[in-house]
Amino acid sequence: MTDKTSFSDLGAADPTTEPFWQACAERRLIVQRCTACGARQFYPRPFCLVCESGTLGWVEVEGFGTIYSLTTVRIPVSDELTPPYLLALVDLDEGPRLLTNIEASTAEIGDRVALAWRARDGLPPLPVFRLAGSRS
Repeated sequence: MTDKTSFSDLGAADPTTEPFWQACAERRLIVQRCTACGARQFYPRPFCLVCESGTLGWVEVEGFGTIYSLTTVRIPVSDELTPPYLLALVDLDEGPRLLTNIEASTAEIGDRVALAWRARDGLPPLPVFRLAGSRS
């Protein structure tokens, strides 16, 4: 990808999510932070969910969290993921909750997880999580 090509051009982003995908390309996980009230949120939106301000910035997060909810997907829904696989809501230590894949054969609600990256051809890598203590 050249400097002039955006992830939007590749169908991976829109103007609201472009900074997120650019950071993923650098293997950095960022979330939005409201400059008016300080709330952090994910997924990217054009306004703050807490105070409805449109003044949002981006902050990098450490990439550690706790599994809030977990399910095992047993049917094929994507060529990129072969069932069975784990899908979870992860509460990041910095606050936001995100939907992600857990790269493990088993996990439980309350387990600690750490950020890892799944490479994709022609697109930025996806943030996924592994049980804490596993190497990325």
